[in-house]
Amino acid sequence: MADRQPRQLLLAFFGEHVLDDPFPVRASVLIGVLDGAGITASATRAALDRLIAAGVLARTRSGREILFSLTPHGLAVLTEAAGRVRSSRPFDPVGQGWTLVTFSIPEDQRTLRHRLRSTLTWEGFAPLRDGLWLAPGEVDVAAAFQPLRPDLPPHALMAFHARELLPIGAAVRSAWDIEAIRHEHLAFITNWSTVDKTTSPLSLRTMLVADWLALLRIDPRLPREFMGAGWPAARSYETYRRLHAALATASDAEFAALTSSASDRSGDQPQLKASQT
Repeated sequence: MADRQPRQLLLAFFGEHVLDDPFPVRASVLIGVLDGAGITASATRAALDRLIAAGVLARTRSGREILFSLTPHGLAVLTEAAGRVRSSRPFDPVGQGWTLVTFSIPEDQRTLRHRLRSTLTWEGFAPLRDGLWLAPGEVDVAAAFQPLRPDLPPHALMAFHARELLPIGAAVRSAWDIEAIRHEHLAFITNWSTVDKTTSPLSLRTMLVADWLALLRIDPRLPREFMGAGWPAARSYETYRRLHAALATASDAEFAALTSSASDRSGDQPQLKASQT
């Protein structure tokens, strides 16, 4: 797996611990959790600033503490992602056939184009040619692009559900690097075959979910007929679920202690402590 970025870790943290019961989280908690993942405080603060600029987080002050909370846009983004993160079949295509998307965004709207392409990639799309993207199954395009809808120009996006009339294997292998996807699955399984028990459960869980999000983004859920023998997706899923369950109780307790109302009122700067899982 690639090196974990602070933004990935923050999104994983908020998706795991804040999405279902949104409330502001103190900067000191976020800095402590990411410190356990090897991220410096300055890098965490810079990533928080970028998430604020992207409209995902909002910043407020309470006494001596800076608090961060999910915006409506952030809630929408993480809610959409949670459907796949928590799925029991995250690598299987949803429905039959293929989904085609074509779009036209002016060149001067580069940020919007980047957001659109990022959403397409998350949903399993790959470019066939300029402005035409393909994904396996029946992608819920309306839900996937809801967070972008206020910013999209009228008629900028069109989507179709289709089935192949000629063999599509060559196009699939051209659009997706299947062996690279296999490699990422195997790397995930290897990296999480053991865990560092000197790292706090909360930081470990955040790293695990960040790596899981990265793997989900890489794997487009292609039908198994294109993936070859011994495809490792089932092993990746079992690895993730086993470790997630093993970390849940200790990480939930650690999170509750760090975000308790008494600690919030006192303005303490809590530190994560190493704990065995």
